[in-house]
Amino acid sequence: MADNTVRLQKYMADCGIASRRKSEELIAAGKVKVNGKTAKVGDKVDPKHDQVTVDGRKVRKDQETRYIMLHKPRGFISTMSDEMDRKCVAQLVADVGTRVYPVGRLDRDSEGLLLFTNDGEFANNMTHPSKHVSKIYRVTIRPDITDEQVAQMMAGILIDGKKTLPADVKVLQKYDDRTVLEVTLCEGRNRQIRKMCEALGLEVARLKRTAIGPVKLGMLQQGKWRDLTPQEVASLKRASK
Repeated sequence: MADNTVRLQKYMADCGIASRRKSEELIAAGKVKVNGKTAKVGDKVDPKHDQVTVDGRKVRKDQETRYIMLHKPRGFISTMSDEMDRKCVAQLVADVGTRVYPVGRLDRDSEGLLLFTNDGEFANNMTHPSKHVSKIYRVTIRPDITDEQVAQMMAGILIDGKKTLPADVKVLQKYDDRTVLEVTLCEGRNRQIRKMCEALGLEVARLKRTAIGPVKLGMLQQGKWRDLTPQEVASLKRASK
């Protein structure tokens, strides 16, 4: 007999509840039940026969798959809820009409392109470390950067005991009190650019993500969202293969 079961966190992600990692956190916190019993991390479910609830609400797979880009402003955290009552990106996509969640994250002090979806497989492929989907950032530092520091960023810097993968760094503009860089990363470690700059003694005045893979933020206004075009979705899926 065929095994129709899937891991609970994957099923939750496929249903647009949260990413796999966040779904695991919900399970570990005891907020998820399968057929009335509190679930454990590692549990499997049969989507056709098992009933899954999160905080008492039944989980079901949405018929409509959505892929959205948001121009995240500074001051918002990249979660759908926050126990400390901080501003969340959920407020900015409340009118989407479908439950979606962030693909990856941008820290509170950063701005720019943030993707949302209810497609669990897509989200997992976009964020999995082995996929190396590129991300481009416009970074304003103070006051200046040397050629040696640029070379160090490009070669990789030791952060939290692990060296970063090679990055592409270009100096776009130089002013008396600041310098603007374009930094392309192929990994997504937490606050990576800020930590790289801190290791070199550089102050980050502004950090904005302008592209993920082949998809660019473009002229989308701050705090606004739009659906990705079918061509953009297809290009991101190709980039994450």
